Amino acid sequence: MSRFLGIDHGTRRIGVAVGDSETGLAFGRPALTRRNEAAIEALAELARREGIDTAVIGLPLNMDGSEGRQAAVARAFGKRLARIGLAVVYVDERLSSWEAGERLAEAGRRPSRRSGELDSAAARIILQQYLDMSKEDR
Repeated sequence: MSRFLGIDHGTRRIGVAVGDSETGLAFGRPALTRRNEAAIEALAELARREGIDTAVIGLPLNMDGSEGRQAAVARAFGKRLARIGLAVVYVDERLSSWEAGERLAEAGRRPSRRSGELDSAAARIILQQYLDMSKEDR
């Protein structure tokens, strides 16, 4: 069984989710404030504690599929996670935050922007998308 860390790397917060290949399900975790070293340390600790070996990072592509400045920032963050021993994969995250907002609204939730709930909901969607694709490949 493989365990995964889902990441929605935003400008202010980092949405976090965890999941595994056995259940094929992703679950949100509290978002982190984006302070690079502290965030890397917190993610490394989470990975150690939960036996995670792979980080699935949302890649914010432009609507035409090209990579812009934010994609470069996400890739740089991924390189830092690779240095702490995690395998890193990228998943197209276009519209994941919008979808997360829609799902939360359908559930009657309207989280404040500061809570990080939307960020972690987006991370859960990114990771679930990866887990679903991986299941199809088996």
